[in-house]
Amino acid sequence: MTDTVARDTAKGAGRTPLSRERVMRAAVDVADAEGVAAVSMRRIGQELGVEAMSLYNHVAGKEALLDAMVDQVAAEIMAAVAPLDDHASNGARSARGAGGAGHAAYDWRSTLRARALAAREVMLRHRWAPGVLETRTTMSLDIVRYYDGVVGILRAGGFSNDLTHHSLHALGSRVIGFSQELFDPGDAAGSDTSEEMLAAMATQIPHLVEMLGEVAHDDPGSTLGWCDDQSEFEFGLDVLLDGLERRRASTVGS
Repeated sequence: MTDTVARDTAKGAGRTPLSRERVMRAAVDVADAEGVAAVSMRRIGQELGVEAMSLYNHVAGKEALLDAMVDQVAAEIMAAVAPLDDHASNGARSARGAGGAGHAAYDWRSTLRARALAAREVMLRHRWAPGVLETRTTMSLDIVRYYDGVVGILRAGGFSNDLTHHSLHALGSRVIGFSQELFDPGDAAGSDTSEEMLAAMATQIPHLVEMLGEVAHDDPGSTLGWCDDQSEFEFGLDVLLDGLERRRASTVGS
């Protein structure tokens, strides 16, 4: 045992021992309060009252810590959708039992919409999560299970495997509660100089300037990105779900 670990062990006597879950939860708390940029092994060690080196017994480093944080968010999402999944499973069984006619009775759109909105509530508690999720090279098992549930809903709704595959691509990140931004203008979008910048660029990008002059997102509590507020998220989700239902209906009996 190294001197550092020995000191931490002595200082931690009588306290809850370190674990991967404690480290992960501390990191999530820091990210929720201050943003993911504030998360470091040193900072999390300070939060837990131990030397940073002690954390390496539980996570291999910063990237592994970010993976663990995503795992925590994914677990929260699965817990949030569990009651919906129980209802969806009952509906799916009814649809399978009724054959083709059962697909029409099974409201897959409402089921999937409720699932996406439940996932979004979790994302809004952890606003750093969408950005971190997009950078992961490995996928959390709970995220995979979440998407497996999405596939199950679509299949129970009468989607073929081919149309289900297309649907996942079309829905993209919306199915898990956030919209991937087309582009992000950065801090300037919320600064006092943003209007001046747009005015200066009016001759180069006239259509965007005209649109942005009329459109504003003023509900920061529902926002996960520059244009990803609740109303825009639900609008895009509903357009996609309605379009997918039309495509599904057109394939019935074909």
